[in-house]
Amino acid sequence: MSVFKDLSSLDLAALVASRVCHDIISPVGAITNGLEVLDEEGNEDMADFAMDLIRKSARQASAKLQFARLAFGAAGSAGASIDLGDAQEVATGYMSNEKANLEWTMPRLLLPKNQVKLILNLLLLMNQCVPRGGTITINMEGDEGAPNFLLKAEGTNARIPQVVREILSGQEPERIDAHTVQPIYAVLLAGEAGLNIELLKDGDAVICKANTQVSESV
Repeated sequence: MSVFKDLSSLDLAALVASRVCHDIISPVGAITNGLEVLDEEGNEDMADFAMDLIRKSARQASAKLQFARLAFGAAGSAGASIDLGDAQEVATGYMSNEKANLEWTMPRLLLPKNQVKLILNLLLLMNQCVPRGGTITINMEGDEGAPNFLLKAEGTNARIPQVVREILSGQEPERIDAHTVQPIYAVLLAGEAGLNIELLKDGDAVICKANTQVSESV
């Protein structure tokens, strides 16, 4: 795809790292603010509030890091498999801090790591489609040998962000940065996992299909 022609592996790694840092900087900053309140003398009335903020932000930062480790990290050696139960756990933790609810209806299976990483990255894309909240459902059809994944996002003013639409259709975005690298990474994962991604608007919902590529007969 032309969108990736000038993106080196080093640039991709740097942009993904920036994306992860962007996700966790807010809760880590909140923890710092809470600690500063606790350090202030004569501010005992705010101590309970500060401790609640620290606890909540620490849980949020932990959930985001655990999710990023599976969605973007190595997650084992090359060719390794990942338990969908582990993926569900980190996805549930991540979405507990988001506006949308998650309904994970897939069976607990061991799947190739790039397929599981793709599911988590598609979840991030679907979350962008319901900025005001709603419900995101993830399902799988077929078996572990040739899986097809179906994600559906329903919510008020559900939409496909323009940059996501462009990247998934192979167009080059206006700029490649920490905000646009995630859909690019998802497309790269799909290619490695042997899956085709299709994203479409269906009434009040956005549907994402990731289907196993069918080899043409020679």
